[in-house]
Amino acid sequence: MRPMQPVQATRLVQATRLVQATRPVRPIDELSGAAARGVRVRLLLDAFGSLRSPRRQLQSLRMAGGEVRWFMPLLHNPLRGRTNLRNHRKLAIADGSTLWGGGRNQAAEYYIERPGDPAWEDLTFTVHGPLAGQALALFDHDWQVASGRAPQLPLPLAADKPVRSDASAAATAQLISSGPDHVDDTVYSLLLSAAYHAKRRILAVTPYFVPDDALLSAWCLACRRGVDVTLLIPGRSNHRLADVARERSLRQLQQAGGKVLLHPRMMHAKAIVIDDRLALSGTINIDARSLFLNFELMFAFYDREQIDWIAGWAQAHCRRASAHDAEPPGWWRDVLEGIVRAVGYQL
Repeated sequence: MRPMQPVQATRLVQATRLVQATRPVRPIDELSGAAARGVRVRLLLDAFGSLRSPRRQLQSLRMAGGEVRWFMPLLHNPLRGRTNLRNHRKLAIADGSTLWGGGRNQAAEYYIERPGDPAWEDLTFTVHGPLAGQALALFDHDWQVASGRAPQLPLPLAADKPVRSDASAAATAQLISSGPDHVDDTVYSLLLSAAYHAKRRILAVTPYFVPDDALLSAWCLACRRGVDVTLLIPGRSNHRLADVARERSLRQLQQAGGKVLLHPRMMHAKAIVIDDRLALSGTINIDARSLFLNFELMFAFYDREQIDWIAGWAQAHCRRASAHDAEPPGWWRDVLEGIVRAVGYQL
C-alpha cells in the first residue's frame, strides 16, 4: 500500500499542555454535549489500551446519542484477528476539515499536574485542510474494521498531485499510516532511507528506544560519517521493561558517536527531524511493536517553517536533559538486558 501523497495544509499549531489545579473538563462530557445537540459523534477505542476507561462515562455518551466501538476486543472470535494487535492511532477530526493529532492519549497523566507527579510531556498539533479529510477516510476504515466485518471502504489514497488549501499560510504535509492493514512497513522504510541519506543531523524524541538491528545500524553509520545524531528519551519511562531493554541500543549509539539525553519528566512525544528536509511526528515509538505490529499514524512535514518548529520544540527539551551514562554493565545486568530485549518486551 503506497502512502498518501503530500497535500497542502495550513500552519500546524502546538497544543498546549494543560496544567490544572482543579478538576478539568472531561473530554467525554464535551463529546456527550456535542452528541446531545445533534452532532454525529463516534468514539473508537483500542480495547486493550482502554481497559481502565470508565464504562459509566461511555454509557453517558451513548445515551446522549454518541456511538462507541472497541477496536479488536479482548473477547472475540480468534479467526477475526489477533488480540495483541493494538490501534495506537490518535485522531480527533471535526467536520472533516480540522484535525488534532500527535502522540497524546486522553488520560489524566497527560494534562494534570500533581505534587511530585508532573504531567507527561507530549507533542500534539492541529492541522486544517485536505489532510483532515484524509484522516477522516482513515478513521472511517478503522471504524468499519472495529465492527467485526470486512471493511467496505479501502484504505484511502490521495490524488497523485498535491491539493492546495484555501488558506494563505499553507504547508506541505503527508499522512502516513502503518500497521497490519498495509502490505509494506512504510514508516520503517522511510526511517531507514532517511537515516542513510541524512547529511547533517538526526534529531529524535521517543519514549521507548528498542530499535531492530537494521535501524540501529543505520543510525550508527550516520554517526560515523559525521551526522549529528541526538536522541532524547525520558530518564525513566512508565514501562520499566522498556528502560531495561533500551540500554544495549543506547550504548551502541553512543559508542558510534551519537548523543543520548535523558529528560527529567516522562517524555511521551514522538518526533524525528532529518536535516532541514523532513520532520515526522505522530504515534510511532522506536520499538518493534510500534514499527511492525501496531496500527500507527505519522505525519510528515516538508516545509522549512514546520521543520524548524518541531526541531525548536525538541531542542528546547534537550536543554533540560542530562547526558546518559554509557558505562558497560555487569554480567548479571547484561544477561537481564538480553532476556528482556529478546522476550519480555515483545509480548
